[in-house]
Amino acid sequence: MNVRHWFLSGIIVLALIGLFSNPSYLLRQALFVIVIAAIIYVIYRVIRMRKPDGKDQRAFIRAAKKTKRKHKKRPTASVSSIQSRKKPIRKKSQANLTVIEGKKGKKKNRAF
Repeated sequence: MNVRHWFLSGIIVLALIGLFSNPSYLLRQALFVIVIAAIIYVIYRVIRMRKPDGKDQRAFIRAAKKTKRKHKKRPTASVSSIQSRKKPIRKKSQANLTVIEGKKGKKKNRAF
């Protein structure tokens, strides 16, 4: 084994000894990091919800409000008016079509 491998092994062993010597401190520190991360995340979400970012977001919100107003004002159509708008179903054509056999076996005269 080379020196680098021994060095890394020694650091890992010392870390494990420190981890097992005081596990309550480790848990307390991990809990502290989790609580701080949660607080930062909540603050970020509150700020993000209050202020939409950029002109694009504001324009989208404005358009969504207009659409809601438009749909509220639109009266519902009755069934009879919907049926009167529909076009009558066309019947199929009764034409008798036949296939004319061509010269399938003959190759085209090409330049190549």
